Amino acid sequence: MSLFPIAQAERAGWQRRAATELAALLDTHPDLPLIAWTVGPAGATLTGQIPGLAPSSQVRAGFAAWQAALGIDEHTETPGGPGVAYLRALTHRNRVRVGLAATVFADGHNR
Repeated sequence: MSLFPIAQAERAGWQRRAATELAALLDTHPDLPLIAWTVGPAGATLTGQIPGLAPSSQVRAGFAAWQAALGIDEHTETPGGPGVAYLRALTHRNRVRVGLAATVFADGHNR
């Protein structure tokens, strides 16, 4: 049991803050590729997922465009097996933790 339990209203406030940040991002960058966004259930968290079922250059370009728009200078790239790489980047904006992720499949590699 936590010394200071987190109230449902506080969790809802975190989600509203993340959703507000998402709306601001989409309003500010209407020309960027459309990606999937997830508002987290705990803390003010927001994660953008670049679709991986596209040519690798397109996935990487979409990731780079969102990374630049979010003002993230660095990212990690982790090998995930033959022909697969995982891209990740993280920043904080207006008290919201914003993550960016992509799975890149080598062109011609089975997905």
